Amino acid sequence: MKILLLADVKGQGKKGDVINVSDGYANNFLLKRGLGAVATADKINSVEIHNKAVEKQKAAEQQKAREDAARLKGQTVRITAATGSQGKMYGSITNKEIADELSKMGYTVDKKQVILKEPIRATGNYTATVKLYAEIAVQINIVVD
Repeated sequence: MKILLLADVKGQGKKGDVINVSDGYANNFLLKRGLGAVATADKINSVEIHNKAVEKQKAAEQQKAREDAARLKGQTVRITAATGSQGKMYGSITNKEIADELSKMGYTVDKKQVILKEPIRATGNYTATVKLYAEIAVQINIVVD
């Protein structure tokens, strides 16, 4: 029996795959638990249309991430930190503060996308990585005054 998988099934396939399984396995496991549906032409066609739409959306997001990476590459973020009389900082600069500064500069960056090796605890020049998409990352410069 041909079954269209509605969810990932270990050992069988991923969501959207059309697999050929025995009638008993299909009726007693896949159909009963809502993991699959009988593969009709309408269902297969609707899944293909959905997959094309998802691919198009992912391609648009990836293109936007590439454009943002080109604009963001080599940018310098200036952060002013409160320091004591001997130039020692109170607290540290974290990825949240860097993401906030990038937002002020016009970039849409979440704090989870900013990767620091460790929090910045002293004034000076540093680098950070901004991961915009799965394989699209860019280095930025950080100047702490």
